[in-house]
Order: sequence, then C-alpha cells, then structure tokens
Amino acid sequence: MSIFLGVILHALGGFASGSFYLPYKKVNGWAWESYWLVGGLFSWLLAPILIGYLTVPNLWGVLAQAKTETLIWTYIWGILWGFGGLTFGLAMRYLGLSLGMAVTLGLCAVFGTLVPPIWEGTFGTLLSTTSGQVIMLGLLVCVVGILICGRAGIMKERSQTTEEKQAGVAEFDLRKGLMVAVFSGVLSACMSFGLTAGQPIAELAAQSGTNPLYVNNAILVVILLGGLTTNAIWTIYLNIKNKTYTDYTRVSAPILRNIVFCALAGFTWYFQFFFYGMGDSQMGEYRFSGWTLHMAFIIAFSSMWGLLLHEWRGANRPTMRTISLGILIVVLSTVVVGVGNYLGS
Repeated sequence: MSIFLGVILHALGGFASGSFYLPYKKVNGWAWESYWLVGGLFSWLLAPILIGYLTVPNLWGVLAQAKTETLIWTYIWGILWGFGGLTFGLAMRYLGLSLGMAVTLGLCAVFGTLVPPIWEGTFGTLLSTTSGQVIMLGLLVCVVGILICGRAGIMKERSQTTEEKQAGVAEFDLRKGLMVAVFSGVLSACMSFGLTAGQPIAELAAQSGTNPLYVNNAILVVILLGGLTTNAIWTIYLNIKNKTYTDYTRVSAPILRNIVFCALAGFTWYFQFFFYGMGDSQMGEYRFSGWTLHMAFIIAFSSMWGLLLHEWRGANRPTMRTISLGILIVVLSTVVVGVGNYLGS
C-alpha cells in the first residue's frame, strides 16, 4: 500500500510542478528577472520555512542538531540545483511548457535517478535484482518517451511558420532553448543529490516526532536556501544591469496583482517537492526511483498544459501524433517504475 501511496504522491507533485509556470503568464509589465525573483522568494524561502514549521516539531532545533558537514553539503547541492532552476525558467521561455519540460526533465530524470545509487555504491546490487532491473527498464522507457517528445519539437520547428511558433510561444527558439534545457536538466538533478545528502536531517526530524511523510520538509529548508542564493544573485544582477528594478515600484504596472500571481506560482512550485518528499518517504529502499516518477509525471502534466494552451497550434498531424506518442510512453514509464518498486517491496 505504501508504494501505491508513494506513486500517488509523486503524481500530485508532478501536477504541481507541471502547472506552476501558468500563473507567471498572468504577470504583466514585469521583466522575467523581476517575477522570477519575487516568485522565488515565495517558493524557496517563505513556503519551505512555513510548511517546515507546521510539519516538523522543533524545526530549528532539528537543523541545529545536524552535523555541519551535512548542512554544508546539502546547501551546496542546493546552490548547484539553483543553477538548474535558474536556467529552467529560460528553457520554458524559449521552448514552451511541453517541449521545455520534456527535454529538461528527461536529462534530470536520468542523472537524478542513476547518480544516488552509484554514489552510495549500491548500483551493482540494484542491477542484480528483478525489481531493480524493472526500475531501470522504466527509466529507459522514460528516456525513449523524452527523445520522442524532443523529436516532435524538431518537427514542430520545421513545419510551422515564425508567426505560428510565436503564437504559441512568444520567444520560441529551438537552438537556444535546447542548449539551456541541457544545462538545466543536468544541474536540476542536484535536488535529488541534496535530498540524499540531507537524509541525516530527515532522521533527526523523525526522532523529534515528525510524521514519516514530512521528514524531508526539514531538508528542503536547507536545499532551497541554496537555490535561492543562486537565483537571487543572478536576478538582482539582471535587475541592476537592465534597470528593471523599477518594476517593483512602477505605478503603471499592476504591482499587487503581479505579486499575487508570483506567490501563487511560488507556492505551487514548492508543493511539487512537498509531495515529492512525502512520496519519497514511501518508496523504501528504492526511494531513488521516485525521481524518475516525479520527472515523468511533470512531463506528462506539463505536456497536457502545453496542448491545452495551444503551444502546438499549426503543427501538422505527424507532429501531433509524435508528441502524443511521446507523452503516452512517458506515462507508461511511471507504471513500469511503480511495478519495479512493488516487486522490491
């Protein structure tokens, strides 16, 4: 039952992540760096502290008990993940929700799933079990689905006019978008590494009486502080360079409305890892495979939004069939990984 619950929780996290960028589309009159910073303050600072305080008894005491080495490494992984999160927003700008999520998170799924067991020295043992082999098959299926989604993006690029591309994604640029997506996908996997490095914090949270579903919320406070560090430095730099710091005080912009939508985007974004942390706690010794589930669900839901928002408007039938096939295969991969975890339980 716990494995099934873990898959459901990962699906909820995937829905939150696949949907978080939508409120940003309602922000008017602000540069990208302005709304990304404001949204980030909610998602990387306010939300983790608030939710952590509500779900982890004596949160600050737990963090104070953690070894300095654990806190430092968890924070460093958060900083590196921050580079991935920073460029993740750019990938959405240039590729749109469906294609941007597929390429970026595909790479993220591969690195985030494989590196933790390799780092812990358990990869060989994993491959010697039936359940581990099924999980690896699920990861392979996920990668195939992502490659098909990427192929659909190339077909879209070739079949649409410039006007049709910009009608769905205003700044569509396949070459620039793919370069950013590759960089983002590799570094975004550092979130998985940070959660692995921060497990001693989760153990301290459990000892303090925290519900097993919420123990990872203590780790997220540290990881996301690292992510905020990276994103804040870069976005403030852009504010100064582009003189867009006036966005926050310019009367002509709907400031309060923009803050509300940034807050909605920020909290929605945070809930992906709130549910991911809960799902992660239910996956047993194969908890690393939850990263594949998380990425696959995000790709599935973001692709759904991309289709509903007409990002593929004007694409021909072969292109639409290709992106639909890619999405279906990604969804299938979640089933395969779930079966592998069930066998392991």
